[in-house]
Amino acid sequence: MFQVEIPRRKSRQISVGKVLIGGDAPISVQTMTNTETCDVEATLAQIERCARAGADIVRVSIPSMEAAEAFGKIRARTTVPLVTDIHFDYKIALRVAELGADCLRINPGNIGREDRVKAVVSAARDRGIPIRIGVNAGSLEKDLQKKYGEPTPQALVESALRHVDILDRLNFQDFKVSLKASEIFMTVEAYKLLAAQIEQPLHLGITEAGGFRSGSVKSAIGLGMLLSQGIGDTIRVSLAADPVEEVKVGFDILKSLHLRNKGINIIACPSCSRQEFDVIGTVNALEERLEDVMEHLDVAVIGCVVNGPGEAREADIGIAGGTPNLMYIEGKPSHKVSAEALVNELEKQIRDRIEWLKLHPDVTRRTIPIKIAG
Repeated sequence: MFQVEIPRRKSRQISVGKVLIGGDAPISVQTMTNTETCDVEATLAQIERCARAGADIVRVSIPSMEAAEAFGKIRARTTVPLVTDIHFDYKIALRVAELGADCLRINPGNIGREDRVKAVVSAARDRGIPIRIGVNAGSLEKDLQKKYGEPTPQALVESALRHVDILDRLNFQDFKVSLKASEIFMTVEAYKLLAAQIEQPLHLGITEAGGFRSGSVKSAIGLGMLLSQGIGDTIRVSLAADPVEEVKVGFDILKSLHLRNKGINIIACPSCSRQEFDVIGTVNALEERLEDVMEHLDVAVIGCVVNGPGEAREADIGIAGGTPNLMYIEGKPSHKVSAEALVNELEKQIRDRIEWLKLHPDVTRRTIPIKIAG
C-alpha cells in the first residue's frame, strides 16, 4: 500500500503518566471531560468511556479547591493519565500535584508572585510532573492585545515565550506548549514560528472549533497542515460534542496521515445506484459494532464492481458489491456473501483476523492464511 513517511520535528521527550510525548513517541490523542468535576461518578464514567475509545490522556478542569479534592477521588479510581486544568490559583496546582496529577496545565505567568511560581515548579519537579503552557487567542495579555491590535501568530508566540522564559529561569524543561486559536491559518503559523524556537513538545489544537461536523473539518484541516509538516506531538480535537467523538476524530486524522494505526480503517464508497447492497447502512453498523477494536486493519466496503475489486484487493479485508457480493481476504477473492449476511460476516472476519494477528505478531498480513467461513 502506498504510504508517505512524514519526518517528525525533533523534540524533547516528556512523560504524562505512562504516556511518552515528544521524541520518537507516537503522537498521542487527548480529550477533556465536560462533566462537573465535583460529580466524581459522572466524571469517572466519562473518563472511562474516552479511554475505551482510545484516548491516551484525559484533561480535567479544576476550577476550585473543592474540585481538587474531587480530583483526588477520581485519580484513585482510574489508571488513565490525567492532566489537571488550572488557572491563576497556585494553591490548587499544589494540591492536585499532591493528589497525583500527571500534568499541570497552568501558565506560570498567570499565577502571581515569583514565590508562588517557584512553589508550583518545585512541586512539579519533585514529583516528576510536566507542565503544559497553554496560550489561547481569546485570552491574550492586555499589553499584547494593545501592541498587536488583535490576536496574531506573533502575539501568540510572544505570549508563550514569556511563560517559557519563566520556566527557563527556574531550570525546568519538562513542559509542552499549545498555541490555540479558532482561526486555522493563525494557529498554523503560530505553531510553525514557535516550533523553530523551542525544543519542547507541542500540543496541537484548533480551539473552539465548533460543533461535531464543522469542528471536525476545521480540526482536520488545521492539524493536518501541521502534522503533515512533522509538527505536533500530541493533539486534542476541540468539539462542542461528546468528548468520545473528539477521540475518534483525533485518531481518524492520525490514521489518514499514517501517523497512528489504532482501530479499523474503513474505506467506503459514497454509494450510488450501482450499489448491490446498502453501503451506508453497512458502514454505520460496522463502525458501531467495532468501536471496541483498537487493533488496526484496513477494511474496504465498496458497493459495485467498478472500483470494488481493486479497493478490496488492497485492503486486509474487503467486500465488492456484485451478483453475488464477493469478499476478499488478504488481497485474494475468498467467498460469496449475501447482502443480508454482510455485516455479520464482515465483523466475524475482522475479529478472526485480529485474533490471528495477536497470536502471530511477527507475521506480515499478506501471509496470513485465509479462513473461510462456513
